[in-house]
Amino acid sequence: MTSTHFVLVPGHWLGGWAWDRVADRLRERGHHVTPVTLPGLEAQSGAARDHITLADHVDALAQLVSQAGPDVVLVAHSGAGAVVSGVLDRDPTAVRRVVYVDSGPSADDPHSAAAPASTGAVPLPSWAELSAGGASLEGLSEGDLAQFAARAVPHPAGAASGTQRLTNESRRQVPTTIIACSLPSAAVAELAANRHPMFAEVSALTDLEYVDLPTGHWPMWSKPDDLAAVLTAVAEH
Repeated sequence: MTSTHFVLVPGHWLGGWAWDRVADRLRERGHHVTPVTLPGLEAQSGAARDHITLADHVDALAQLVSQAGPDVVLVAHSGAGAVVSGVLDRDPTAVRRVVYVDSGPSADDPHSAAAPASTGAVPLPSWAELSAGGASLEGLSEGDLAQFAARAVPHPAGAASGTQRLTNESRRQVPTTIIACSLPSAAVAELAANRHPMFAEVSALTDLEYVDLPTGHWPMWSKPDDLAAVLTAVAEH
């Protein structure tokens, strides 16, 4: 087995710490792992968040990926799909493969330049609000939920609600894996085929595979062993 460099990008409200269990298991398998904390997601209570934009997140991740080299497997959880989409639009050759964990690529928004930038920060919603919004808590223990609540930080509103122009068609040719958790892959594929707004861009990918990992929206906590095994298998393609 060859060693792979994984760059792990968490979703909203989370820093690189969210990947600790998966990162440990990947390192045990001999891989190099870089968990990412995007700007404004630092644990410090005084971290600047009010004016951070999606472009700031894309800038930071693009720089990190560039430094890591083109053999990287870039892994995006949840809302990090938008950040990764921006990185691939800038340089589709920057990574060997992209993996979306209960996530997917963003579509181009031609009106993004005219949209006013949001400011402030979005606090972690209640468990009921997350569940109602489709973010399943399945598989999370009381300890997981307690750690989530204790360590989550408000997400920069400008990054959470920001849109972007994506014009480089080659981004769609990057080898891609979608790890389907909250919804089975068959449902994701059907939504993509029907051009559902959340999944329409999936239908444009030219080199796509699905892997089913049935669990909730945070498999790095609910099934870290399984997720690490899937990522290892994906990297061997």
